[in-house]
Amino acid sequence: MTADRETTPKPPVKEGSTRELKAGLMADRLSFRVRSVMSLLGDRVIAAFAPFGLRSGSFTSLALIAANPGCSQVELAREGGLDKSSLVAIVDELEKRGLAIRAKSPTDRRRSSLFITPEGEKIMHEMYAVAMGTEKTIRESLSPEEVAQLFSLLERVYQILASEDPAGD
Repeated sequence: MTADRETTPKPPVKEGSTRELKAGLMADRLSFRVRSVMSLLGDRVIAAFAPFGLRSGSFTSLALIAANPGCSQVELAREGGLDKSSLVAIVDELEKRGLAIRAKSPTDRRRSSLFITPEGEKIMHEMYAVAMGTEKTIRESLSPEEVAQLFSLLERVYQILASEDPAGD
């Protein structure tokens, strides 16, 4: 199966592409494929978000806070796939710029609840429009059904992995 993939003609390689090397055994690795796509999308998003002057992960944080008012930083880090220590700096910056606020949890003094501000909502929607622009060629190249199928399969893979015992027991 891998041999077939390596002999199949490939489209021309764009300058700076990581596809200059054959994938070898990695051609059958889901993590390799997902990481490759994430790398390309991540580069686009970083460049597109530069004018906002916010740290990487800020849009994800704003969107999740908006969808989950009162969530904790631990929940935000887990759901957003963000490093907990990086998230502290992100939330500090969002709070300093008036885009989000921390409030003490009424049920747990050690926990802060996060909320988005009206200015944060505004910036979040601007960033969303920019983020969607970075995916435009993908969404135009796939049918709406294929996009829905892609999302469905990714969610299914996530649920499978999330429900497994990480120790393999």
